[in-house]
Amino acid sequence: MTPFAQISWRIASFAFAASLVMAWQLVANAQLISPIFLPGPDRAWAALVNGFTDRGLGGKLLGTLRHMTFGWLAASIAAIVLGSLIGSSRRARLYVAPSLEFLRPLPVSAIIPVAIALYGLSEGMAIFVIAFGTLWPMLLATIQGYAGVEPRLLEVARALNLSRLETVTKISLPSAMPDILAGMRVSLTVALILSVVCEIVAGLDGLGQWILISARMFRSPDLFAGVILLGAVGYLAAAIIAEVERRLLVWRKTH
Repeated sequence: MTPFAQISWRIASFAFAASLVMAWQLVANAQLISPIFLPGPDRAWAALVNGFTDRGLGGKLLGTLRHMTFGWLAASIAAIVLGSLIGSSRRARLYVAPSLEFLRPLPVSAIIPVAIALYGLSEGMAIFVIAFGTLWPMLLATIQGYAGVEPRLLEVARALNLSRLETVTKISLPSAMPDILAGMRVSLTVALILSVVCEIVAGLDGLGQWILISARMFRSPDLFAGVILLGAVGYLAAAIIAEVERRLLVWRKTH
């Protein structure tokens, strides 16, 4: 895509977003829905600014980022290590596959009571739930990435008498990296969702707690401010992962 086309698409996307905000404002001004339940974007923005300046919304944001990041990083380390061990061995994939298929479909909502029993209503519970929920996309993507390594590359590794570790680090891991990063991007979104769920369930300090209290007190501008902030966090997190992926996978542009 040419630079002009990229700029055109970006302008079009911002114009579409602006049109949605304008439509929201028109509906709110016309009071087609009660202002108690649907504030305009102007009131939501004012609540967002006021939340940061006077009501500790910045602390709530940091709480959600802390829960999301710790849980996601723990799952990332576990998924990449386990996925590398399982994916690099065909025999391990055959043996472990049934257990993975048993654990993978378990809904995270069913794990929350178990986590509460183990850790109580604490940040440890939230991090455990987030790590469990975000582990599977990364683990399965890592295994798939290793399983999809081109056989001719492995033949080259054997011809060069590379050790098992050298084969993994120099051939298998770089080849599996696109799948691993794709799984990490999906898991980061899941981590944000589970952070909000855990904060609502356990009353932990974060945006989930902010949204819950705002809904219970019918403070719809604050509620929408929290939702907007969550959307911004998700967008920025995806943009950061995309930039990391672009830099690490620069070699793909030459193929």
